[in-house]
Amino acid sequence: MELTSDALVNSLLALGAAALVTTLWIWPRLARQRPLPVLGRIGLLTVVQASIVAVLALAVNNSFGFYTSWDDLLGTSGTKLALTSNENHKGGTPVTDALLQPTGEGGLETVTNLPKGPPEEVGKVESVRVNGQESGLSDQMFVYLPPEYFDPKFALIRFPVLLAIAGYPGTALNLVKDLSLPQTAYELQRTGKMPPTVLVMVRPGVVPSRDTECVDVPGGQRTETWFAKDVPEAVRATYRVGRTAGSWASFGYSTGGSCALRLAMRFPNVFGSATSLHGDFTVRQDGYTGGDLFGGDKALAQQHDLGWRLQNLPVPALNMLVVSTRKESDYPQTVQFVDQATQVAAANPQFKVDSLYLDDGGHNVDSWIKELPASLEWLGTHLG
Repeated sequence: MELTSDALVNSLLALGAAALVTTLWIWPRLARQRPLPVLGRIGLLTVVQASIVAVLALAVNNSFGFYTSWDDLLGTSGTKLALTSNENHKGGTPVTDALLQPTGEGGLETVTNLPKGPPEEVGKVESVRVNGQESGLSDQMFVYLPPEYFDPKFALIRFPVLLAIAGYPGTALNLVKDLSLPQTAYELQRTGKMPPTVLVMVRPGVVPSRDTECVDVPGGQRTETWFAKDVPEAVRATYRVGRTAGSWASFGYSTGGSCALRLAMRFPNVFGSATSLHGDFTVRQDGYTGGDLFGGDKALAQQHDLGWRLQNLPVPALNMLVVSTRKESDYPQTVQFVDQATQVAAANPQFKVDSLYLDDGGHNVDSWIKELPASLEWLGTHLG
């Protein structure tokens, strides 16, 4: 039976019910304090409880689409998508302490699989804190600098930047420890499949108590301003990076993927490319967001609806990649948006959209890991 099938849930419900009835019927016979009756009671209780836990786990999985098959759950489907601290750095710009400062926050010391060696050979991951002047927000993040950044031959080169956003309620550490973003980028850059790129790894919930979906909440947190203005300003002031939209890209998974597309669509003068892994195309309204982030302002909500923007506003100069799986619960909505974007792109050469789909996989880190190399290769071909 398939992992997400109703038959499996019903079978486990039947098993649990049968175990419960059997337990009630046979319990008096197992009342003696001898080894076999005690083991019998333990076995019956274990079957009942395991059945209940399994049914609850399946119900949660089927609701949120974390895993879509047994291969996906057990990790036996190894197929990946394929394409047909801060200091004055060598040749760099001096640190601007008011905008970006080194920090020991973030838990980088728990990551054990970063490439070993000096920065000029394997690059470097720094933990920094950015203080936003316009939004008033402040948060810790990681910055990966490729080996070439420390090579005197590249002292006059400004590097492209990838702003990578984790899912909610994840942290920037998830991008390093779980997704292995800098590790994958290092391997792709080492083999010539991706140009040397600075990675800025952040979380979407700058204010952790609420998922603001990377938007400016009326009367609340100005998260969009943070990502579109404060973070780029601090990174440009501190590192040798590109200044134009063509040298900046946004990337993310889950909520981070939604943010990546929305930021690029709304600020094409900042981000010239965007990649979303399993993101949404409208701003969610749920318990994590605290309801409607726009306070009932339908016009403002439309401005953040990517489908509405494609139909009603001038098309931005943007390269877009949408990535998902064919078994993801929102796969039909993803295809619908990609089809709409493709039609728009046909009449607007400055706007380009591509899509990649895994045949199997759910809304989980295993799928995102499989999708990551191809996504970074695609970004590498579009970053200036």
